Amino acid sequence: MDDDTHGVAVPARTVPFPSSISAEARAMLARAVRADGVPLNTLHVLPDPADHPAWIDLKTAADAHYATAMEALAGTLRSTVETVTIAETTIHVATPVAGPEATFKTGRAYIDLHGGALVFGGGLACRVGARMQANQHGMRCYGVDYRTPPEHPFPAALDDCLVAYRHVLTHHAASDIVIGGRSAGGNLAIAMLRRARDAGLPMPAGLVLLSPQADLTESGDSFSVNQLVDVVLPGSLMATSRLYANGADLADPDLSPLFGDLAGLPATLLQTGTRDLFLSTTVRLHRALRRAGVAAELHVFEAMPHGGFGGDTPEDRDMQAEVARFVSERWR
Repeated sequence: MDDDTHGVAVPARTVPFPSSISAEARAMLARAVRADGVPLNTLHVLPDPADHPAWIDLKTAADAHYATAMEALAGTLRSTVETVTIAETTIHVATPVAGPEATFKTGRAYIDLHGGALVFGGGLACRVGARMQANQHGMRCYGVDYRTPPEHPFPAALDDCLVAYRHVLTHHAASDIVIGGRSAGGNLAIAMLRRARDAGLPMPAGLVLLSPQADLTESGDSFSVNQLVDVVLPGSLMATSRLYANGADLADPDLSPLFGDLAGLPATLLQTGTRDLFLSTTVRLHRALRRAGVAAELHVFEAMPHGGFGGDTPEDRDMQAEVARFVSERWR
């Protein structure tokens, strides 16, 4: 973010939770702040990028927390899962069990790239996430448990995603594959498809980007405007981005795919919220995709912070329905 003091002076004020969203969504926002209005997530202080032992300890604790949260959110899952390893790449392959609520779409596949600021969210959380996506879409889901820093900085995660895509292409036609990425996973999804395109691999049928972390330089307007307003992601992720980049230029399109050549990418759905720290990134990415000739649709949800309202609100269900609709339309 540029250090430019010329701008709009905003007086101190409390930004209310709007009545324009559901009671469930307002309750989630309220739970995420202290009585004095300070977002609880501001209390977490990230280590210095050079302090690798501290990052390893933090990653272990965060992944355990994410796994517990994912299991609680998932509820009862009608899917099985097995884990395969290809060289250094770990993939959780989840298969839905056909029943009254889902019909297994034979031959089709969803590749799920998890979020977590390019550092967190692997392990059990990734495995549960694959099962959730298999349930939601009624098709086999490949959850890529990509390697993360500090042990495995850039480009390890990107390499893993390309290995996983090549693997899925040996089992499914490209036209039967949709790739989805949340937050950091959105970054990897675009960067990986750019590499796949340049390597001559066929593109999948569609791409789902949920609040993608596509600009590690944090140059967009909402990194200032939505700072602290986003109660889930209230501030900069520069520490995690620098840990991931390991000295590489954050503006490199392999790190910030917003700045890369996006021509030839598949039809894309993008989602964000008016309180999302990544609102600007998502809006700019939508415009960049359209300029590159990619069919792209953008969904911006009222007052939604990064990642949604926790999964069990009318707004979250609406978002999930839009994703399901987009995925199903890839084969009409």
